[in-house]
Amino acid sequence: MNPKECILYSGGVNGAEAEFGREAERHGVQEVNYGFEGHQMERTRGIRVLTTEELERKDVSMTYVSKLMHRNYSTAPIFRKVLQSICWQVTGGQEIFVVGQIMTDDTIKGGTGWGAEYAKFCNKPLYVFDQERNGWFMWEKDLWKPSAAPVISQKHFTGTGTRFLKENGKKAIVDLFARSFQ
Repeated sequence: MNPKECILYSGGVNGAEAEFGREAERHGVQEVNYGFEGHQMERTRGIRVLTTEELERKDVSMTYVSKLMHRNYSTAPIFRKVLQSICWQVTGGQEIFVVGQIMTDDTIKGGTGWGAEYAKFCNKPLYVFDQERNGWFMWEKDLWKPSAAPVISQKHFTGTGTRFLKENGKKAIVDLFARSFQ
């Protein structure tokens, strides 16, 4: 696949998203980093500032998200905007790559988990590199299955994940791009 024909959809914040962006730039992949006014982003390449109207198109019920994720999320307006921007990231990609931690209830730890749940809801191919288990997993039907090292196979893909990127998570992203764009 020609990297110049590909687009990474992400959020450009520090951690996994910034690393996805650095690798995209290194390999000649275009970036679209969704944000909103006042959102602190590490990546400056491909920033797409969402309008209030665009954010509202991806509005989510905080009660629903809290129940789905088995945790209580903040009702602060900034957190709602983060979840809305994550929906834009997932919508843009035809396959989703996440770096984080799979919890015992099959959700992903933190706000990153909403992106994974939204990808499941949209029935998109979903891969998670679990930093604690040091391996890739793919969501199949209703459970996580260990996955051989995945490759990016769609021109439009999403890369997101934890702000607390560990060395093995960084290596997983670097290796993903190397395998995909040799």
